[in-house]
Amino acid sequence: MTESDSRIGVIFDLDGVLVDTGWAHKQSWYDLAEKEGFSMTDEFFYSTFGMQNYMIIPMLLGRDASSGEVGRLSDWKEQRYRELIAEKLAPAEGAKSLLIELKSEDFLLAVGSSAPRANLELVLERTDLRDYFDAYVTGQDVTNGKPAPDTFLKAAEKLSLSAESCVVVEDAVQGVEAGKAAGMPVVAVTTTRSRADLHRADIIVDSLAQLQARQFVDLLQNRKD
Repeated sequence: MTESDSRIGVIFDLDGVLVDTGWAHKQSWYDLAEKEGFSMTDEFFYSTFGMQNYMIIPMLLGRDASSGEVGRLSDWKEQRYRELIAEKLAPAEGAKSLLIELKSEDFLLAVGSSAPRANLELVLERTDLRDYFDAYVTGQDVTNGKPAPDTFLKAAEKLSLSAESCVVVEDAVQGVEAGKAAGMPVVAVTTTRSRADLHRADIIVDSLAQLQARQFVDLLQNRKD
């Protein structure tokens, strides 16, 4: 085992985990639906939360869509999202204290998100979380979005760690599935989904404030035992 592989990586989803922005994504989808004249429901929003827009938009339209149409609708939705969150951004409860503890214990940290890079940069800048992370993966960095494992495998690669040395922190069903598909233990936070929905996760908490560095070590150690 190399020196880097003796370290532990924690890969955090962004929306709903590090920041409470699900409300803004929901509103921006509703605003897009009103603008374009198609229907949007809470059920559809929650069932697709965590997926990339290129997957969501054809489902929302109920038909195939050209890459140009998907790009246009996606760009409008994400711009609206950034407008909504611009003045209301704050780290999720317990996020900063957990990140401080993990960095003090020499963990390697990454963000693995389906969001566009512009969203990630805005959130990390406004919340002063940028300096805690060693790597970032956004929806633009992978071909296959969650629930495919690509996002988390790419994050592990950027941290120079094996998948077996990383733990995922997620709030969406698709994210939990992606972490499992990557072969990583998953911690789920019930910010956007119920405990029943997130049942495949190894640990389920209601807030990042309920987590400590030792739990991540134990997750990987228990897998080896």
